[in-house]
Amino acid sequence: MNLHGIVAPIIGAVNPNVPCSIAGSTGYVTNPDGSRTPIYTPTITGTAQVQALTFKDLHQVDGLNLNGAARGIYFYGDIVGVLRTRTKGGDIITLSDGPNSGQWLVVQPLETWAVGWCKCACVLQN
Repeated sequence: MNLHGIVAPIIGAVNPNVPCSIAGSTGYVTNPDGSRTPIYTPTITGTAQVQALTFKDLHQVDGLNLNGAARGIYFYGDIVGVLRTRTKGGDIITLSDGPNSGQWLVVQPLETWAVGWCKCACVLQN
């Protein structure tokens, strides 16, 4: 049962979904000078629900040393955070509308569901 699909329209009446695009990380390329440039898959567009991180979320990401603005973002799709063993640097979510607009780095998936939606802890990028 997809509970998110049932409650999303009700939550959206209070906290509207915002347009977003997601660029999935596929690793990096090492440049001749030794620096690394991240590589991303083509961008996927959709909508997202942006909320504050809950007390439980903050405990889950404790130890990640997050600085700056952090949010919990819900959306349909399979999103990956930082996976050092697979040399993936985390997906980038671009929110194009509202007070949270900007690029957000996915630092850790908080919830993933087989019905196709997830919640991720994200940090605003400069």
